[in-house]
Amino acid sequence: MTVFRAWLGRVANLLGVAATAVAASAAAPPDGAPDRKPNFVIIFCDDLGYGDLGCYGNPTINTPTLDRMAAEGQKWTSFYAGAPVCTPSRAALLTGRVPVRSGMMSDERRVLFPNSRGGLPASEWTIAELLKQAGYATAAIGKWHLGHLPQYLPTAHGFDYYFGIPYSNDMDARPGFPNYLRRARLDPRYLAPIQQFNVPLMEGTRVVERPANQLTLTRRYTEKAIEFIREHRNEPFFVYLAHNMPHIPLYASEPWLGRSRRGLYGDVVEEIDAGVGRILAALRELGLQRRTLVVFTSDNGPWLPFATHGGAAGPLRNGKGTTFEGGMRVPGIFWGPGLVQPGVQMGLGSVMDLLPTFCRLAGVELPDGLQLDGYDLSDVLRGTVKDSPRDRLFYWRQEQLYAVRLGPWKAHFITQGSYGIGPKRTEHDPPLLYNVETDPGERFELSQRHPELLRRLKEIAAEHVRSIQPVPNQLER
Repeated sequence: MTVFRAWLGRVANLLGVAATAVAASAAAPPDGAPDRKPNFVIIFCDDLGYGDLGCYGNPTINTPTLDRMAAEGQKWTSFYAGAPVCTPSRAALLTGRVPVRSGMMSDERRVLFPNSRGGLPASEWTIAELLKQAGYATAAIGKWHLGHLPQYLPTAHGFDYYFGIPYSNDMDARPGFPNYLRRARLDPRYLAPIQQFNVPLMEGTRVVERPANQLTLTRRYTEKAIEFIREHRNEPFFVYLAHNMPHIPLYASEPWLGRSRRGLYGDVVEEIDAGVGRILAALRELGLQRRTLVVFTSDNGPWLPFATHGGAAGPLRNGKGTTFEGGMRVPGIFWGPGLVQPGVQMGLGSVMDLLPTFCRLAGVELPDGLQLDGYDLSDVLRGTVKDSPRDRLFYWRQEQLYAVRLGPWKAHFITQGSYGIGPKRTEHDPPLLYNVETDPGERFELSQRHPELLRRLKEIAAEHVRSIQPVPNQLER
């Protein structure tokens, strides 16, 4: 299977080169031309909380671009990451599958580290690999965190171009520097020396800078995304822009430091917002805005132990690392003046829905036998149907199913806090039950009132768990 996939990849690459050469010699088709496939841009933040944007209720972080995106496009109020931490969440987004299916969740190691030997398996189909079959140019810019060895990098998973840090920006920490957690809790504007984190900045498969100058990272990621869009404006493209921030350590470039009322965290988010504005401006300048779908979201909720250096979950409970709503419900904004019917969508959505949605919009057939956990949201985005096709969501933590949501109802089989923040791990029999529409903060437990509903939720959970086939664990290699 791996050899056959590799052969397919080589054929697709050759076809992509040919298509690029032909497109480069021709004038761009007029805006909205029916024979032009839509472009896709995903802007994926790291540890951005549900309550960190103005359009989601933040009172002191200024996000005019994202607020306008939400007004001009669709703002989803029940949009979810695929997991409550980095590595599995990214696997879920790119494959459309709960990450336990690909071996990208672990009871021992929550994420991949610089000494890890595993990564996203070659047998997994990514959004980039599928879109390349339709002639798309593909770029991954920013944080990868799905394996730093050559066989796991973006260039091995369907991306023509890669520029970024292969894992979290707090890794490769050097000794002899102040304790970041302690300093962050004392000073909302504490700026760590960039030499403290010896992370590599890569282009393709080469390290081009180490330690990465994280002060300029957000700006450089934005500029690389715009460069790729300009270079490939005459052909369909997919840009996956995964910012390393606002994951700690926090850094922003000079024009943004000290600007936000929210401290350094606000500076970081406001620079990301401005970068989104630059990308949208480039799309408008190139006449691509009516055939480009831009999605803005986050990999999980806020990292709460870092006090003001972490974000906020708004009305939701807890944060990163947990299967409470604050750990997995994230901002979800879809923008595309020619593709998206504006409005607020309160139905269920997930980052796992992006793969089938993009494939439907691009006219790409899914491989036979591919078991997806994502739903096609294209009709909801177009406005041809009102309600999301997704009616359920499964909350995995490590290699166990902790909770399930069906419509407004959510059952917790296991609850646990994150990184030393309570509550302690507890198994519940009967499961805890919440209505997360009337009670998004998960404060009012209702299991005694609805025993028949709990039975239904337990059946759905058991059916889902039975669908998971054992695979090698990539995080423990």
